Amino acid sequence: MAALQDAGAFALATPVRFGGLGADLPTTVRVISELGRGCPSSAWLVAVSAEAQPAFTPLMSEDVLVEFYSDPDTRLCGAGNPPGRGRRVTGGVRVSGRWPYASGCEDAPWAITPVMVRDGDGPPELVVVLAPTSDLDIERTWDTAGMRGTGSHTLVADDVFVPQAHVLPLPTGPNGAPDLFSGRPAGPLAGGVTLLAALVGAARGALDVAGSTLHERKPPMTQYDSLAASPGARHWFAEATHLIESAQHDLLVLAAEIDQLMAEPTLADRDTTTLRMRLNSIVQRCQEGVNLLLDLNGASSFAADNALQRFWRDLHVGSRHVQFNPYLALENHAKVLADAEVTTTPA
Repeated sequence: MAALQDAGAFALATPVRFGGLGADLPTTVRVISELGRGCPSSAWLVAVSAEAQPAFTPLMSEDVLVEFYSDPDTRLCGAGNPPGRGRRVTGGVRVSGRWPYASGCEDAPWAITPVMVRDGDGPPELVVVLAPTSDLDIERTWDTAGMRGTGSHTLVADDVFVPQAHVLPLPTGPNGAPDLFSGRPAGPLAGGVTLLAALVGAARGALDVAGSTLHERKPPMTQYDSLAASPGARHWFAEATHLIESAQHDLLVLAAEIDQLMAEPTLADRDTTTLRMRLNSIVQRCQEGVNLLLDLNGASSFAADNALQRFWRDLHVGSRHVQFNPYLALENHAKVLADAEVTTTPA
């Protein structure tokens, strides 16, 4: 964490006026991918904060922004579900709740969580609250096969006071329901491509490891002196390289396209689902490429001291994040296409 801070990784999303880098999306994605090449968990923590800051800082007042960005290397953690419970009191809200999968909660100074706030007998209001992580407890629930270094434990609040300035009402969408990204429809896609960069980095890291042994590792039960001497192994490695390098290329192209859409107040349904399908296509190529590398290197790839299995585990766990749900992405895209076909087909 200290090395990441020294490198400026946590200042990527901090605006220049607060002493940060104010990096655009393609730059942020490029940096996170490079970090993932060494450690996907570390890259994920940078990505989580870089994703969350532009999502939630538009809800903050100028005074809260000054407080939040008093440290340009500040970090933000949080979780989307389930919402906690809140009751209004003088000067703010008393909050209780449990929020699992809060990546980076052991190190981030700030946490942001959804809360249903009641005021007397009136209907509850869904808000998000910004609290110092030191005001919350951390229940160590993160014990997974991959992305183990992200510390995505459970945040716990037990009647914690949150001042009113840190209670952030959500904007509403066209249907009147709370919508964090109302007027900013490309926001979720920007978050997705930011997290995706860590996964592409993991695939690139696996490719680095496999490539470093290509001329040293001997295929078992063959006359070849190395994998590089085997035409089959060379072709396997070439296919894996193509899949992973094309994923990196398309990641940067997609980041640039989404960056251009960030200022758009609306986004067509087909554009949204098409971009989401492209995002998932990148995930799939990374998975396929790394699987080929593991096939190439055999069972010893899964030894605890072999870096290949770490990249494989991190990639396959991280790619199960809700941002990369493949069957829902396909379902939504198919529905948009089918609806469009019904609309354009003559009676």
